[in-house]
Amino acid sequence: MSDTPADPMVGRLIDGRYQVRSRIARGGMATVYLATDLRLERRVAIKIMHGHLADDNTFKARFVQEARSAARLAHPNVVNVYDQGQDADMAYLVMEYLPGITLRDLLKDYGRLTSEQTMDILEAVLAGLAAAHKAGIVHRDLKPENVLLADDGRIKIGDFGLARAVNNNTATGQALLGTIAYLSPELVTRGIADARSDIYALGIMTYEMLTGEQPYVGEAPMQIAYQHANDTVPQPSARVATIPHELDELVLWATARDPEQRPRDARVMLDQLLDLDKLVRPAPPVSGQSATMVMPGGLSAAVADADTQILGGAPLAAAVAGVATAAATEPPASTTLLTNTARRRRHRGYWLFTLVLMLAALAGGTGWFFGNGPGSEVPIPALTSSSPEAATAQLSELGLEAALGTEFSGTVPAGLVSSTNPDSGTRVAKGSTVTLRVSQGPQPIVLPVLAGLTAEAATSAVTELKAGIGATDSMFDDTVETGLVISAARELDGADVSQGGDYFEGMNVNLVVSLGPVPDVSGESVEDATAILAEKELLAVTGDEVFSDSIGEGNVVRADPVNEGPVRVGDSYSLTVSRGPEPIVIPNIVGMPWNQGKQVLTDLGFKLSYNLGADAIAPLLSVASTDPVAGTAVPPKSTITLKPTNPFG
Repeated sequence: MSDTPADPMVGRLIDGRYQVRSRIARGGMATVYLATDLRLERRVAIKIMHGHLADDNTFKARFVQEARSAARLAHPNVVNVYDQGQDADMAYLVMEYLPGITLRDLLKDYGRLTSEQTMDILEAVLAGLAAAHKAGIVHRDLKPENVLLADDGRIKIGDFGLARAVNNNTATGQALLGTIAYLSPELVTRGIADARSDIYALGIMTYEMLTGEQPYVGEAPMQIAYQHANDTVPQPSARVATIPHELDELVLWATARDPEQRPRDARVMLDQLLDLDKLVRPAPPVSGQSATMVMPGGLSAAVADADTQILGGAPLAAAVAGVATAAATEPPASTTLLTNTARRRRHRGYWLFTLVLMLAALAGGTGWFFGNGPGSEVPIPALTSSSPEAATAQLSELGLEAALGTEFSGTVPAGLVSSTNPDSGTRVAKGSTVTLRVSQGPQPIVLPVLAGLTAEAATSAVTELKAGIGATDSMFDDTVETGLVISAARELDGADVSQGGDYFEGMNVNLVVSLGPVPDVSGESVEDATAILAEKELLAVTGDEVFSDSIGEGNVVRADPVNEGPVRVGDSYSLTVSRGPEPIVIPNIVGMPWNQGKQVLTDLGFKLSYNLGADAIAPLLSVASTDPVAGTAVPPKSTITLKPTNPFG
């Protein structure tokens, strides 16, 4: 019952070539249909962007990006893309088609996998991912929903809708892309992804395959993101004691918080897995039977975008046949057997479901089935970021009641739906009540006084409140000790929170930290002053020269910052250098009475040299000459030689 007769796409001819047969899956960005390529006479999967997204250039760019990224890859473990185009107002993507299930379906049926099964799937995924990394492509949305298990055992990676070039490490101001459960710490904190971000997601998937659980859970996406950014993924053997130590090490290596500590790309991790496989996998049975080998090549299942809901695959069939019973049984011994067993259960469930419908129709009970029975159950749609009014209307169209609740959210703007209870995708009976949790914005917090704390203490105080540290600036300050916080500001709006204040969980605080005072280099030689400032990573440049009675010639009188404002590492200081004391011009005292001339020079600070006998007959004398002569500039306290006139003519 995967396709609905009311779907207008079923039966339509797209671009004069692709005849749509039935619907396979539906996601948030596009719907996937089974179609026939009339030109080449083969079955294909065709992905068609939702009509309401057709005018959004961002979504169109992502859609085209998927085609280009996948088309650059030719590998047996990557879904092949055949064509991409536009038919009227529809953007579409044509991919190879092969019936099968996803790794998510497999985990839903069996809970967890054996170490050997995990390594089989991991080897195939790494092989395909290594080809992508070699081609310069980062997937950015690896998760079990995007790993396809064909009925014949082949394994492929699909959905390159978020793929980017390996060197495109720009952050984005939009919400984080990808699924939160598999996002690497650098994507959470900085919005930056490279090949090592794919490795982290694959490490989380490996943990989930081995244990049947994700390492981090929480009621809100921000809680899970916080754990990715701040916690260390536990060893899988802490949950399942039989998991080999070698696989523990592989998971911890792939999920290291520091990208530098992870494998640099999928090829490095694949090589390590192949070596590890020889240690972990038991020897082949003597009977000649061997574990399933992952086969290269072949067709692949088509997939929709993130959070895709399979409309005719394993989850629906398993729900009819009874997933709980299957999950309690021991998993089969190989990946292929595991896949085929789940596929058979799906077909068995399909025929049982069909039989129920036929019997109900024959008994005249069809109305009951669709009105009150199992057929009345409907999946809760994805309503995140919708207005409460729009979400209520959408639920009403499905025959569901809406109730309003509230919660804090750091990812969804206030006033929009941030989550639902039950979660989106959950099937509920018509008439059920779904609670729409409306975002109140981020959780309010109160920051403590940060000024005067060490940078480490301030960081700890902020992060304990589940806020973060944004930019950290350093500057010289004469009043605050080295290493202490001078000021703090909210990154959101720049408001000062040095003395504490209101803020929001998940937001960043910018700090300014003191480098201590700038050294005083007055009286030092230019060379010594330059070296002292260089120790503080400040640049000295020679400035003006001035006279100074207190600083010796050639030494620094003072150092001033070249630029106005706070002084930071790398700034320049101008050195004012002493020329020594300012010279004094000898006045003209020739012809003055002897004692008067002496007094003029003495008042100017000069020392005098003359025949002391002149003082005895001073009233009879006047100044005849000076040496140096009048008008000469000499240093202060210089000695002036006086010669008196001859009183006797």
